[in-house]
Amino acid sequence: MQVEQEAEFQEFVTARWSHLVRTAYLLTGDVHHAEDLTQTALAKVYRSWRRVSRSDRPEAYVRRILVNCNSDRFRKRRVTETLTAVPPEVAGRDEAASWAAERSALLAALAGLPPKQRAVIVMRYWEDLSEAEVAEVLGCSPGTVKSQASKALAKLRTHPGLAQVVDGPVRSRMPSGQGGRK
Repeated sequence: MQVEQEAEFQEFVTARWSHLVRTAYLLTGDVHHAEDLTQTALAKVYRSWRRVSRSDRPEAYVRRILVNCNSDRFRKRRVTETLTAVPPEVAGRDEAASWAAERSALLAALAGLPPKQRAVIVMRYWEDLSEAEVAEVLGCSPGTVKSQASKALAKLRTHPGLAQVVDGPVRSRMPSGQGGRK
């Protein structure tokens, strides 16, 4: 790789690292797996940076590699992970503890989704990509994105950990009439 392309790649990584790790974290549910996944994706991008850098949206290309690498992780070795719904030690009942409980419940609910549905939810609602952009990243049709999102949202709505959070602490902070299920 030429010096200028090397510098351009390093600039891209520096600017987008935390965003990519956050996306990978939502896909994996584990910070260490997320960092490994991001490094793996960027290593693949590095090998073809000349071609990737010429595209209009290099980050979309990296996102696609993140999703594919995450899927490969489950294909290569069937690792079962157990995520707990509640951390073993509970801090005081302050605002931060409440947010931590909500985050933990959301991550547990995301972990219960199949990889493709999780990827659709992360890309569509966390990354705020359009259905067409998600379809492009995942290599499927917009209709598949819609159906996977619908199925995933239905599962998330029935997840007991999320129902407890929506009926509990979140409801008290929501404006009247927006408190979730009644």
